[in-house]
Amino acid sequence: MLVSQILKTKGDMVFTASPHETVAAAAALLFARRVGAMIVMDAEDRVAGILSERDVVRAVAEGGPAALNRPVSDYMSAKVVFADPGESVDALLSRMTDRRIRHLPVCKNDRLLGIVSIGDLVKAKIAETEAEAQNLKDYIAAS
Repeated sequence: MLVSQILKTKGDMVFTASPHETVAAAAALLFARRVGAMIVMDAEDRVAGILSERDVVRAVAEGGPAALNRPVSDYMSAKVVFADPGESVDALLSRMTDRRIRHLPVCKNDRLLGIVSIGDLVKAKIAETEAEAQNLKDYIAAS
């Protein structure tokens, strides 16, 4: 299964933040939208970083409550790992596990197409495995 297939099912909605937004405002949006990460977009509408729940926890651990009033750019992950829509679920699961990340923005030609989480990929992998098992059962039953 390819990332593009997941986005067709999941949709392409991506929650974004400005690098100048406060960590508190971004954390409130993460909570309200029930998502684990937001893409930080620069003034030219390019991906500047990603802010995850882990980044918010790190901000508070390092800077105390005052960190919540700091800009997102102070704590976002600026070295973003991207996914291409033509990549396989297996390739992305491996990359996310190796780098210990949970969210990948999906981009093509510097254009943000969507975002996939480790949960999206695991769900797709389980569905693929169940379909393969059912096909094998059907083949055996027909033999």
